[in-house]
Amino acid sequence: MSDSMNKNNAKSIPPRRTGKVLLIYTGGTIGMGCNPQTGALEPLDFAHLAQRMYEFRYLHVGFDTYQFSPPLDSSDVRPLEWAHLVDIISRRYDEYDGFVILHGTDTMAYTASALSYMLENLTKPVILTGSQLPIGQLRTDGKENLLTSIELAATVGEDGYPKVPEVCIYFGGKLLRGNRSTKRSADGFNAFDTFNYPHLCDAGVDFTFHDHHILRPDYQRAMVPHMVMDTNVIVFSLFPGIEEHLFRHILDAPELRSIVMRTFGSGNAPQAPWLMRLFESAARRGVIIVNISQCVTGRVSMSRYDTGYQLQNAGVVSGHDSTVEAAVTKLMHLQGRYEDPDTIRAMMNRSLCGEISV
Repeated sequence: MSDSMNKNNAKSIPPRRTGKVLLIYTGGTIGMGCNPQTGALEPLDFAHLAQRMYEFRYLHVGFDTYQFSPPLDSSDVRPLEWAHLVDIISRRYDEYDGFVILHGTDTMAYTASALSYMLENLTKPVILTGSQLPIGQLRTDGKENLLTSIELAATVGEDGYPKVPEVCIYFGGKLLRGNRSTKRSADGFNAFDTFNYPHLCDAGVDFTFHDHHILRPDYQRAMVPHMVMDTNVIVFSLFPGIEEHLFRHILDAPELRSIVMRTFGSGNAPQAPWLMRLFESAARRGVIIVNISQCVTGRVSMSRYDTGYQLQNAGVVSGHDSTVEAAVTKLMHLQGRYEDPDTIRAMMNRSLCGEISV
């Protein structure tokens, strides 16, 4: 669904409110506790921990909890876990006004991006959050992140519809589109940002929603869950001095279906004839090569310089202003749905759920 669909979608009667949010704990620092013997962090029973937090008594919304067993370090999250989350949400979709997923920060942007594609025509908030310090520690950022995420997941506008019916990340006072998000800091409380897209909401004393940046689904259509992801994709960064024989081995892998290629600046690559020959050969046999910039802000423009034109002529597809996380998971999603590489190339140039500006 493109951003152009934001405003004029037909609405039916507002969805029935249940007054509840489902809190899904997958793992991560937010639910850790300190082992008194070793001093190391280890997972706790998050449902029990949440019940002991007196702040929950002041919420104006009910919540239930679902805990992954065992909890996962986010470095170990795979498409299997993404499918599990989609299954949980789709089975309980009518029981809750929104969903909050507690997740480790390291791969949170990948999970948020993947879910944005896998939950087609999402009509309720799905908000991922976590923390840099465990929720039981004195200086934790976890309580504010968690409590605000629950409030946001339950917030509706004057028209009775959810304020933010899309997959988001909430962290450090900012509500961000999930498939535009990138982790920016390993240890700061302001851990995530969307460098190529505005915030959806800023949480201060009040919520300041930026409505014209928020996607609006078609409320007359059902949400469609997708479970299958094809992971035959790699990410490769170009660099000065890249060697032909090494790059050829990557592109010659028989299982390879696509590559996210991180190029220089606005989408440029070395003008080496061997590099263009490799791209052309791979594209002819059906490998999809998506060009995104190594810069954290800006977009690929392959018509700006001659090197970009050469990439276009070699069959490379523009990734526009996509993040790495959004491009990789989009390819996985599309490869799980389509066999034809030309169809996937065409879809990579479309905004499915606000992940690129076209």
